[in-house]
Amino acid sequence: MSLSVYPPVSPQEQRRDEVECQRLELQWLLGEFQKSLSALKESLEHCAALLAPKEPGSTLVLSSLRSENVKGFVTRIGTKMVKGDIHLRLASLPPNMPRTQTTSNPSTHLTFGPSPNAPDLVLPQLFAVRSLVNDSLDIIDASRWAGQSTDASFISGQLRLLHDNLANAKAYMKGAIPGQQHETIPGSDWWMSSVDATVFQPPLPDHLSLHFTIQDANIVLTIRTLAPTSPGGTPHTPASDSGFSLSGFSLRNRLLGLGSRVPNHDEAGEVFEWRGKEEVIVREKTRVETGDPSLMSSAAKLSAIEHEVARWRYNLRTVMGEEDD
Repeated sequence: MSLSVYPPVSPQEQRRDEVECQRLELQWLLGEFQKSLSALKESLEHCAALLAPKEPGSTLVLSSLRSENVKGFVTRIGTKMVKGDIHLRLASLPPNMPRTQTTSNPSTHLTFGPSPNAPDLVLPQLFAVRSLVNDSLDIIDASRWAGQSTDASFISGQLRLLHDNLANAKAYMKGAIPGQQHETIPGSDWWMSSVDATVFQPPLPDHLSLHFTIQDANIVLTIRTLAPTSPGGTPHTPASDSGFSLSGFSLRNRLLGLGSRVPNHDEAGEVFEWRGKEEVIVREKTRVETGDPSLMSSAAKLSAIEHEVARWRYNLRTVMGEEDD
């Protein structure tokens, strides 16, 4: 079978027809993008609404698995925690509530609520995601109304910027991998971004860190009790953990099996600069997470939108004859 064109055309004429066909295809594709941008904006506006501060907010239960280390609840409105009531039962944290008829074991009670004097408890990851979603809406408006909707280079640049914003927002909702530090995730440095002690009433005890993060669209609270290190880098032994020692052996530890225990968490042995003021180690660490339906829905939409914009970029680069990045 012959693939020759009849009547025969010159190479120059064939090249001219190919360029014209590519121009028409590109023009059609840019027109389709403009139609799709309206639906994309509607989906992003839904994401923005899920992250917007609306009363009464989302009240989420905090409960540690297979233990009673953490019990309580928190209320999120928008990108802030506005109310919370938390009970902690940690071996290294002195209780501030005695045993009563309703509570069999003493615990540390922490509570916070609206207060004009206390700083806001903002979730940095959610704040960053909301900013990126709003920026993405501005990019869509510029792509539709800037008067350059038929400029392939302009639209390509807008799609690249839009995709970068959505990819970052998706990554922030995914969160850092447990046990690893990610400087690109807002607020991942717990030793600098833990909850301000004055948010709670009464204020948090010294060397107690409460750190809120987002992990897989869930709200995660990590609680750490800290101990300062000596100038030589050796941790101080708290008085409550010390026992009489004879020839380097503690009778309390050896005979009774009491006293301080070797930390068994993933940060054992590491030294952190607590709030930029002193070096500390983590004595005890516990983690609890709670599902937030609004965040889960928003994360799912962001993932779908990011995938769709990536497909648009691939199609546009293909028609423009650019290499896939």
